Amino acid sequence: MEVHFTAETEKKLKDLSAQTGRGIDDFVEDATAAYVEELLRTRDMLSSRYDDLKSGRVKPIDGEEAFARLKAKTEAQRNRPA
Repeated sequence: MEVHFTAETEKKLKDLSAQTGRGIDDFVEDATAAYVEELLRTRDMLSSRYDDLKSGRVKPIDGEEAFARLKAKTEAQRNRPA
């Protein structure tokens, strides 16, 4: 597989490789593998949340209501004695 980077990213990879002694291919493989794993976990989580909504296990709330709850929770934490 061939991957193309901007000149700036390529320079950063070359510099990092020179500093660490690791090959550029190793960095690209590690970064890609980590990104793909995170993407898969995110997709699984979103699918699970969608299934919960679809089945009725959880009920959606209005965005304004969610924001109000979050704001109240934040204020309560700020006003809590130390």
